[in-house]
Amino acid sequence: MDDFPIHFGGTYVLNLSLKQPLRAESRAELDPHGARLGAVVPDVMPESQKQRVRRLAAHCQTYRGSVPRLAIQQLVTTLVPLVLVIGAMFATVEHAYWATLLLALPAAGLLVRAFIIQHDCGHGSFFASRPVNDFVGRCMSVLTFAPYGLWRREHAQHHATSGNLDRRGAGDIDTFTVSEYLALPLLQRLRYRLYRNPLFLFGIGVPAYFVILQRLPWMHALPPSQTWRSVLGLNIGLVLFYAPLFYFFGWSNVLWVGLPVLHVASAAGGWLFFIQHQFEETTWDKAEGWDFQVAALLGSSYYKLPRVLNWFTGNIGLHHIHHLNSMIPNYRLMACLNASPELQSINQLSLRDSLRCARLKLWDETERRLIRFDELPATR
Repeated sequence: MDDFPIHFGGTYVLNLSLKQPLRAESRAELDPHGARLGAVVPDVMPESQKQRVRRLAAHCQTYRGSVPRLAIQQLVTTLVPLVLVIGAMFATVEHAYWATLLLALPAAGLLVRAFIIQHDCGHGSFFASRPVNDFVGRCMSVLTFAPYGLWRREHAQHHATSGNLDRRGAGDIDTFTVSEYLALPLLQRLRYRLYRNPLFLFGIGVPAYFVILQRLPWMHALPPSQTWRSVLGLNIGLVLFYAPLFYFFGWSNVLWVGLPVLHVASAAGGWLFFIQHQFEETTWDKAEGWDFQVAALLGSSYYKLPRVLNWFTGNIGLHHIHHLNSMIPNYRLMACLNASPELQSINQLSLRDSLRCARLKLWDETERRLIRFDELPATR
């Protein structure tokens, strides 16, 4: 999305953390020469929010582009262990199912890593060649159950509209503003509360989305006329890929092995996507005040995970960098982060911090932050 048109509107200045943009002082506080009354005029004008974001975007630009050696290495280190772990699961499924379930955890992690490869192929960043990206992405979709073409287009919409209150709904976790929530009838409020409940969202909702809803051309951000080919193509691919497994191992064994892996992987992937944008100091704006790069950087988190989890998740926790330049493949994100102390300090979330974010439910346009249900004043 590097060629997405950027809207230049509004004036802000930065605080030190770059998390909470501050409005510039009003013109009433300025003398006719532009200096604030009673203040010392600096020799250099302070860097505006947009200037700093553009400078960081320029830094990220130098890390875009694929490295074939690293891409092939990532394919090998993902698929070979995945095949070995799944093989061990089939070897234990009839005699030691407890071991099968334990093995489902690393298998799910490797499946998440496979999805990140599909994700990068959809952005055209994993390899330099689009046909190669599309081929690898479609192969990964047989494992992830996510139709490659459909997901690629929906995800492109997500990048193009992230943080825009007037263009929600493409690849997003549904988020209402306080005023929208209060305007809902009681039944729809309860429905929204159920949807935003972590146990429902990640335990039922996201797994059902990957396993069931993505088998259908409806209920997507795109009309069925633009989704059916991708959905039908993957469904045929799934039949061709899994039919021999059903034949050789039996349908019950395939389900006992496959469903736990899909469930854990989709729940973990849904959590990653949630935490990438659902944190208290994220940013949302109406279309007239929205800026693509500002929303990309300030509306996305830096999920600081242990090294082993970064490996399984393909560094997708460095999401502020990914949104600022989606053409950086996942295997170059860490190098981009390490070269910029500023990027290391923006929207950083630890594992403990992220657990608190699960309680955030509504965007408060007045306070410009996500809030919990219990933060709604009683008068509302």
